[in-house]
Amino acid sequence: MLNPNIKDALQITLDDHRMSRGEKRALAKVIEQHVKSDHELSHARSVLFELARNELSDPQTLKILDWVEEASKVLAERPDSDQSNKAEAFFSPNDNCTSKIIRLFQETRRKADVCVFTITDDRIKDAIIDAHQRGILVRVISDNDKSNDLGSDIYQLERAGIPVRCDRTDYHMHHKYAIFDGKSLLTGSYNWTRSAARNNEENFIVTSDNSLVQRFENSFAELWEQLK
Repeated sequence: MLNPNIKDALQITLDDHRMSRGEKRALAKVIEQHVKSDHELSHARSVLFELARNELSDPQTLKILDWVEEASKVLAERPDSDQSNKAEAFFSPNDNCTSKIIRLFQETRRKADVCVFTITDDRIKDAIIDAHQRGILVRVISDNDKSNDLGSDIYQLERAGIPVRCDRTDYHMHHKYAIFDGKSLLTGSYNWTRSAARNNEENFIVTSDNSLVQRFENSFAELWEQLK
C-alpha cells in the first residue's frame, strides 16, 4: 500500500498544474523518506497517472494519457541490450540521491569498497553498517581531516568493525566513489552528507561499464595499500 504522504505530495504539485523547484524538492524528500523499493516506486508512478486522469475530462485526452502510461511501463521494463554500458545520472537536491546510495548497499551481495571524502549522513552510515552486519565485505577510505569533523561517521563505522583507512598527508583524499560487487560504480561530486542531499547542487553517476569499474577498482586497491 502506498504511503498516503506520497499521494498528498503529488496532489499538492498538481493543484496549480505546474511543479515548482520547491515542490520538486519537497516531493523528492517525501519519496526518499517513504519509498523503499522499486515496487513502491512503480506504485507511486501509477498513482501519479491516476491523479492526472482525475483532472481530465476529454475522452480523447484520457486515451492519450492511457497510452503514455502504458508506453512508459514498456520503456521502464525494456532490458538493456548491453548491460556493461548501463548508466544512470543523479542530481541533488532534486533526485533521490540518498535513497539510491542506500539501495546499492541493500542490493550488494559480496563486497562494497567506499572511497569518499566525508560521510556524515547517518542514513547512509546505517546502510553501510547493515551491509557489514549481514556479511558484506565493506572497506572504507576517507580523509583524515574530515574524519575528525563534528558529525563525521567514520569512527562509528570503524567501531562497528568495518575496515577503515584515512590518508595521513597534509593534503586531502578528495575522491567520492564506491564500487559494489565489482560490477557497479558510483562516482561524482556528491559527498555523503545531509547538506549534499538537501541543499547542494551535486551529482553522481552509477554505471556498470566494465572498463570504468576496473579502473576504479585498481585505484582503490592501490590507495588501500598506500594507507596501511
